[in-house]
Amino acid sequence: MTSLSTTKLTHYQEQGYVVPGFQLSAERVGQLREALERVIASNPSTRPEQLVSIHIDGRNAEGVTGDSVFLDVARDDAIVDLVEQLIGPDVILWGCQVFCKPPGDGMEVPWHQDGHYWPISPLATCTVWIAIDDSDIENGCLRAIPGSHRDQTLQPHLKEDRNDVVLNQRVADGHFDEATAVDVELEAGQMSLHDVYMIHGSNPNRSTRRRAGLAIRYMPGTSLFDRRAHVAGTNAGYTVDFSTRPLWLLRGEDKTRQNDFQVGHG
Repeated sequence: MTSLSTTKLTHYQEQGYVVPGFQLSAERVGQLREALERVIASNPSTRPEQLVSIHIDGRNAEGVTGDSVFLDVARDDAIVDLVEQLIGPDVILWGCQVFCKPPGDGMEVPWHQDGHYWPISPLATCTVWIAIDDSDIENGCLRAIPGSHRDQTLQPHLKEDRNDVVLNQRVADGHFDEATAVDVELEAGQMSLHDVYMIHGSNPNRSTRRRAGLAIRYMPGTSLFDRRAHVAGTNAGYTVDFSTRPLWLLRGEDKTRQNDFQVGHG
């Protein structure tokens, strides 16, 4: 079993994110890169930063043609082992998205909290962010506001009137201190895990190198993915459709007895 040390667990609890010692093999990273190239070629009208539900093979209800390689990685036992330590033994996979910033014009991700966008109650999700390419300050790596998750509160978000950002909403000024931001630099195959309430974002990619990362979303079986709370729309700045989003019960049980594991499957 892959595991987080006591020190790593404490870091996650106190800071809202952690970089585990576990890293994907070069072979696995190569598979992800090949799959990403296939997906980008299959979705010429979609910005590569906005490839939602990429783990659903074929064309999904959100207009993206995905690839099963991403689902295989999302169900990897070693990764789910890590997630289980953070959210408990009942693990539900509910989302998977690539944020691929091309060199030169890779889009900014404004400061935000993931939970602001999601129909999950009680709000709880651990996101695993896997570096498909080396991700560093130069090419727009993930940035985190340590400890911003502690109050378990969603801060006010403002809508951005811009077309050069991945998400169209950001945390309102005055609700966090950007001077405390940490750059989460990762080598290809490394990953970070972060809490649903943690404020994070990333700068645009003005470098000559691509920066691609895979974000996998897991929630505990004590939470409900409430399809009635959000309908299809562009609340995030691109199309999402939670009414047809498939769920996978990876471990344990659905403690709510209300999650639907049939919708969206075939």
